[in-house]
Amino acid sequence: MFVDIESLFWITLIIFMIYHWWQSQKVKEVALKHTRRKCNELELQLLDDNINLRGFWLKRDGKGQIRVWRSYNFEFSSTGDERYKGKVVVLGKAITNFDLEPHRLDS
Repeated sequence: MFVDIESLFWITLIIFMIYHWWQSQKVKEVALKHTRRKCNELELQLLDDNINLRGFWLKRDGKGQIRVWRSYNFEFSSTGDERYKGKVVVLGKAITNFDLEPHRLDS
């Protein structure tokens, strides 16, 4: 069987894209679990039970290794009436930042 360079390139590219998508789904699940846990701890409701990828980039971690940096947005509610925005940032598979908009506390 003969495989030319162009075919090999396309096969490698497709395999890389599938692998990247698979790893991205695993990282998204880690971020979603963390977001659910933090919302439960703070007695907030994670709306739509979903997080959305805002952006990704390559950055170095604390050990100097290059990792994929991902930022996810989500919406939450503290009273059930208003929607607020939050953000969770992941570097590799580690959560590096979790931010919530100022929100009303249910008294």
